[in-house]
Amino acid sequence: MSRKAYRMVQKTDVVVGYRTYVDLLEEVISSDQEIFSTGMKGEVERAEKAIEFSGNGKDVAVVSSGDPGVYGMAGLIVELVEKRGLGIEPKIVPGITSASAAAASLGAPLTNDFAAVSLSDLLTPWKKIKERLAGAAEGDFVTALYNPRSKKRKEQIEIARKIFLRHRNPKTPVGIVRSAKRGKEEKTIVVLDTMLEPEIDMLTTVIIGNSRTYVAGDTMVTPRGYEL
Repeated sequence: MSRKAYRMVQKTDVVVGYRTYVDLLEEVISSDQEIFSTGMKGEVERAEKAIEFSGNGKDVAVVSSGDPGVYGMAGLIVELVEKRGLGIEPKIVPGITSASAAAASLGAPLTNDFAAVSLSDLLTPWKKIKERLAGAAEGDFVTALYNPRSKKRKEQIEIARKIFLRHRNPKTPVGIVRSAKRGKEEKTIVVLDTMLEPEIDMLTTVIIGNSRTYVAGDTMVTPRGYEL
């Protein structure tokens, strides 16, 4: 979390969020604060409840994992407020998205142009996701894969790998980081050919290097382009 986000969560009357993310804030939230949480697929319910709390004069923090504007709740809140003409001005407080957190643990894989693609097809059609993966692979973008594999959704990461193998050397470095910067972090650097061997789940961020990415020791590096 950014320090500003940490402080703002502490001073609000109500904290609203996905149950898992609220649990991660145990040391930040006090017993004086009201909590409203739901499970997966409860985003609209949480957003509407947050707006209801705000309408009743309470300061509300809607929390997301990482940065609220990157696959988070910021967009939904802003859309609802705008469409309903509520006159509320949401304050978006930046956080540290998992691509940045994972990249810092791996070294410097995002130093040049990169793309981020979520493999979750709950809100985006799988056909569109495949088109975006192909575009990132063909464009030689370093690519961070969010939500790579769930208990029910197992084959998407396999298809993503096949798409990249059409455009990348099988020995292209791939960084795999689980629970980036959450205290129980696990990381490994493999190659595109073997990227499915380590454990990959919803807590994992996968960073696929581009044609210039290399490994030095236990560090993954994508050159910026400086003459050295």
